[in-house]
Amino acid sequence: MKWNWELDDWPNFSAPKADISSQERQFLENAGVIIGTAKHLSPGDQETITVSLMSMEALDTSSIEGETLDRESVQSSIQRALGLKASKSSHRPAEAGIAEMMVDLFRSIEAPLTDQKLFHWHETMFQGRSDIALGRYRKSQEPMQIISGPSYAPKVHFEAPPSTAVPREMKTFLKWFNETCPDGPNSLPTIKRAALAHLWFESIHPFEDGNGRLGRAISEKALAQGRTEPVVTSLAGTLLEHQKDYYRELQLTNHDLDVSRWVAWFADRVLEAQQTSLQHIEFLVSKTKLLDRLRGQLNPRQEKVLLRMFAEGPSGFKGGLSAKNYITITGTTTATTTRDLSDLVQKGALRREGERKATRYYLNLDQ
Repeated sequence: MKWNWELDDWPNFSAPKADISSQERQFLENAGVIIGTAKHLSPGDQETITVSLMSMEALDTSSIEGETLDRESVQSSIQRALGLKASKSSHRPAEAGIAEMMVDLFRSIEAPLTDQKLFHWHETMFQGRSDIALGRYRKSQEPMQIISGPSYAPKVHFEAPPSTAVPREMKTFLKWFNETCPDGPNSLPTIKRAALAHLWFESIHPFEDGNGRLGRAISEKALAQGRTEPVVTSLAGTLLEHQKDYYRELQLTNHDLDVSRWVAWFADRVLEAQQTSLQHIEFLVSKTKLLDRLRGQLNPRQEKVLLRMFAEGPSGFKGGLSAKNYITITGTTTATTTRDLSDLVQKGALRREGERKATRYYLNLDQ
């Protein structure tokens, strides 16, 4: 059976059975809500949410590839790349590289996508690596294959075009991508364009490594270009949650140019990702309101614990905050912990669930 790029009509992808018009409308409505909600934040908090969302995207897109990065180091690297005050934590090349790539991505949203931009992202993302060719398309004569299973009996899931065809294939892809942007002569609906761009790029698989991360970055660029103000969509985090389905849906397109199923699946994931971004922005708004209301009413221990809980994000401490957690964070006594926690509940900062040893505390953001 032929691969998609071997078919006579390549690369004319189509999605005749994917009616995502409602998802496209919802995407634009959600974008307006996200932008409107973010405007309630102070400039400092807007910077915080930008760093937070970029950090999440950098961590999640790396996790999809099986690479676990240090959250604090990624955040600090992004702050430095944005010219903001950053902690003095050490920065490994992996964290610094993906952070710099994410910042450059969102600083150049409106700029055309070019070979040189992709080379720059590739070289930045893999700084410090010497085992692959950086900043250029693959040139090996060996087939570029996605395989699984043991080396003595590998299963080939996909084989990309030969390296000699990559420059020509990328020229066609980049021309299409730039001409289908919102202001382009052949503009396409935002989600459909992002879905096709990701699939097409992965089909070419132009680099020795990093194609998944770059493909998702291209989708983020396409989604951001479809809004009046660019906001991180948190696409990688949603794809990470659906990782098995993500790989399966991509694999199902390997032999066909009718990609209706992929486009419909991708559209639903984009709306999920938008909700994640909105939750983080609403969380920061709630955090600001709560801390403003409690200003001057907390002792240093209570303030430290609340900030530590906020640092965990909307999901908070897994299983809630226990008295033992409080003691570990503050180094205080059991009696003081009991008084502090009771006071935080009375002030409406925390809500209590359970009894005795099963007692847990959660941020009370509904106040």
